[in-house]
Amino acid sequence: MINVGILGSTGRVGSLLIDDLQNDEQVKLSACHVSNKLNKTVPQGTVVTNDINTLLESSDVVIDFSVPAATELLLTEVIEGKNKKPLVIATTGFSKHQQNLLIEASKLVPILYATNMSLGVAVLNKLVSLASKTLKDFDIEIVEQHHRNKVDSPSGTALTLAEHAASARDLNLDDVRVSGRDGIIGARSKDEIAVMSLRGGDIVGRHTVGLYNEGEFIELNHTATSRNTFSKGAIKAAKWLVNKEAGLYSINDCLGL
Repeated sequence: MINVGILGSTGRVGSLLIDDLQNDEQVKLSACHVSNKLNKTVPQGTVVTNDINTLLESSDVVIDFSVPAATELLLTEVIEGKNKKPLVIATTGFSKHQQNLLIEASKLVPILYATNMSLGVAVLNKLVSLASKTLKDFDIEIVEQHHRNKVDSPSGTALTLAEHAASARDLNLDDVRVSGRDGIIGARSKDEIAVMSLRGGDIVGRHTVGLYNEGEFIELNHTATSRNTFSKGAIKAAKWLVNKEAGLYSINDCLGL
């Protein structure tokens, strides 16, 4: 039985993780990190703590669906502390410093980092790479839609899709990404990749990658209809990661893509 700790247990996906872990015969919930109070029933014996070190000490692997500041504390504790545990990280919106901490921690423990834990999105990334490379004359536009409470924009998933599209054409995404258009801006440049964000209601997540040419276009779309998609994907990743060597892994590694 694999003991799983949760960072971000009071969030939307964290709450689902608590439930989904109880319905899996290979894993069990061992610890929940909370900043204030956990308003949810957990199995008897589950450690509920606001201390990162205690969370790590009580777990074989930690799943993180939190916020960048909390992930930073987790990574710092792994780097500086004695508890070196595998981490499945799905938090997005990292600063450059936090990205560097992720890389440093992965030299000490196995870390699976994914901007989206959906198995369908992992396949979508592969399809986008193939389409972008094959259809080099097609314009690429990406639109992502999420609920009104999402705080980062564009979504980490949309940026990952854009990175796959750019890399397939040997482009640097930072050089070609467009995040908005307004006014008399002139014609679209050949290489630019637009990533646009829509926010509203309770949309779980929808990503559309369009490849447009004269006379035809292709749109690759993924829609998440339940957040359990993310929690179950993270549990699958945790099972796969727990006995791996130190390193930085992706959801594609987990799926063998």
